[in-house]
Amino acid sequence: MTTRNEGALALLETRRTIAAFQMAEPGPGDDEIRRIIAAAVRVPDHGKLAPWRFVLHRGEGRAALDAALAPIYAARFPNAPAPKVEQEAKRFSGVPLTIGVLSTAAEHVKIPVWEQELSAGAAIMNLMLAAHALGYAAQWLSGWCCYDREAAALLGAKPGERFAGLVAIGTPTVPPVDRPRPAYEDVVTEWRA
Repeated sequence: MTTRNEGALALLETRRTIAAFQMAEPGPGDDEIRRIIAAAVRVPDHGKLAPWRFVLHRGEGRAALDAALAPIYAARFPNAPAPKVEQEAKRFSGVPLTIGVLSTAAEHVKIPVWEQELSAGAAIMNLMLAAHALGYAAQWLSGWCCYDREAAALLGAKPGERFAGLVAIGTPTVPPVDRPRPAYEDVVTEWRA
């Protein structure tokens, strides 16, 4: 017997991205973070490999992280315009919480790496939906620091790991705005023999 859950469907239908610069304190507390992560790990995971892990960037360490990233950014982008440098200077300190989601995907005798990477993406989506369910805004980000080996290591990546994304979470300071979505007819085809 199938049980309908209109509340869960409404949650999916109302999720919107609010930009990190439009977030403020407070962010989730410890118990809420545990709930968010518990939801994030309830994703399809072929082989039960748990091919992801999470790094919390919060509290006083955010400013120190921004300061440690600044010289790496300056070395990689010496001609960056001043507004971009200012934006990068508060990438982490500008939001209450950023959860780094690392893909730990590795070659496996049965489970393709691609499936493991998709599981990390699904974990991010569950994480964002859980934050939304708790009343927070969330934005899935990446950027240079996810792909630069030195910066990624500073953010918590271990050898062989890659950032699937950084999820900024905080209290929204603006109402969510919808964007145009693809029409059903533009993204769905029906297979026929």
